[in-house]
Amino acid sequence: MGNNYDIILIGLVAVFLILRLRSVLGKRTGNERPPARDPFTPPAPPPASPRLGDAPAPGQSGNDNILPLPNGGTPPRPPLSTAGPGGIRATVVPAAAAGVAAIRSADPSFDAGGFTAGARAAFTTIVEAFAKGDTAALRPLLDNPTFASFEGAIRGRAERKEKAETTLIGFEASDIASAELSSGGDANVTVRFVSEQINVLRNAEGQIVDGNPNEVQKVVDLWTFRRDTKSSDPNWQLVKTESEG
Repeated sequence: MGNNYDIILIGLVAVFLILRLRSVLGKRTGNERPPARDPFTPPAPPPASPRLGDAPAPGQSGNDNILPLPNGGTPPRPPLSTAGPGGIRATVVPAAAAGVAAIRSADPSFDAGGFTAGARAAFTTIVEAFAKGDTAALRPLLDNPTFASFEGAIRGRAERKEKAETTLIGFEASDIASAELSSGGDANVTVRFVSEQINVLRNAEGQIVDGNPNEVQKVVDLWTFRRDTKSSDPNWQLVKTESEG
């Protein structure tokens, strides 16, 4: 009989200890580690910052997101001018606006400012390479027919033992004069370059046969660049050149 009381007493003590441990272990102290994140589940994005035009949060008036407009009108349409690398501004003539929009719809990465900056760099490289007869530098920048035309002119100059000297002083303008997206996805953009250059052509004896080394000329060119918007290659090629005036 005494043994039975001992067993019952030990059982009561055990139950008491278990309940005591559960009351202690079940409490959060604030020092627990957060649960491990599933590596296959991306982290939740940070809360978005409020933007102009967003609906106000509950309890807010939303006045901070309102831009006052004269006479209660709608915001004016921004001018078709954007800045590219180096602060170069791209001006899109009104006739080219629809074409630029079509190209952007096919290639959202297309940016008029960035394109114009690249077109200026290409213009500089091509003009200087043509004067030097550097066909290796020209090859990746021109399509096949245009490269053949440039290469033929360089070859003819070499056969006559003539040497071209071109100094590009700078640009007065580089406007997107026209733009279109073909049904096949080719983007064609024509840039009207207005540049200042010094051009001289010398014969085998070094005598000047054309141009003046002391005269800065204003040169107006219309260059058309093309790119397949369906291609992963981001580079444009020169496909057509014209001189204005």
